[in-house]
Amino acid sequence: MQQRLHDKVAIITGGAKGIGLATAQRFAAEGAKVMLADVNLEAVQKAAASLAGAEAYAINVTDRTSIQAAIEMIMQRHGRIDILINNAGITQDARLIKMTEAQFDAVIDVNLKGVFNCTQLVAPYMLEAGKGAIVNASSVVGLYGNFGQTNYSASKFGVIGFTKTWARELGPKGIRVNAVCPGFIATEMVKAMPTAILADIERRCWLGRLGTPAEMANIYLFLASDEASYVNGIALEASGGISL
Repeated sequence: MQQRLHDKVAIITGGAKGIGLATAQRFAAEGAKVMLADVNLEAVQKAAASLAGAEAYAINVTDRTSIQAAIEMIMQRHGRIDILINNAGITQDARLIKMTEAQFDAVIDVNLKGVFNCTQLVAPYMLEAGKGAIVNASSVVGLYGNFGQTNYSASKFGVIGFTKTWARELGPKGIRVNAVCPGFIATEMVKAMPTAILADIERRCWLGRLGTPAEMANIYLFLASDEASYVNGIALEASGGISL
């Protein structure tokens, strides 16, 4: 059977761990040339070394110079970028009354402007090729909001707005843009939450558990592959039914 991403060049931001790393592993298994990007160079180099054909790039999504330098190197080595997975993200939670401006700005800069930066810099190469697939990491919190996450919710709502807009702008040029809205996934970031809160999340989820990074990677794979060739502009919730 033909590998679903055979010879595709895919950039995955936030690729050193969690959903990003699981996606990189899934993409590599399906034949992609995986360009792992992360602000933590040592961690991303270690992740890339574990995958056949993967390359590591130090990218801070808030720093356009670092993004452009990596893109130019990828283009020199491979001549194209077929897939962009905007996965990098952070949290700095606090209730509205207690949230500092620095906490708000940091999350917006990485989760929202970082997606803008990477997409704006990659898109011209996809436009020149007349094809491409972009998948943005939103969140179930970007659909319904969440207590203590003013900044995170705003950033993930914004990512859906990006997705809907870019699907209109880039779709006619052969570039599909979609978003994934994961629920609570068993990443390091989520597992660091208090035990009582995690137990409540599992209780409210109709599948009775947290999701896994591998399950999210399967969704990214579908949206990035030609199997989703007529899917454009969606925000796919993958939350185990927690919103029901």
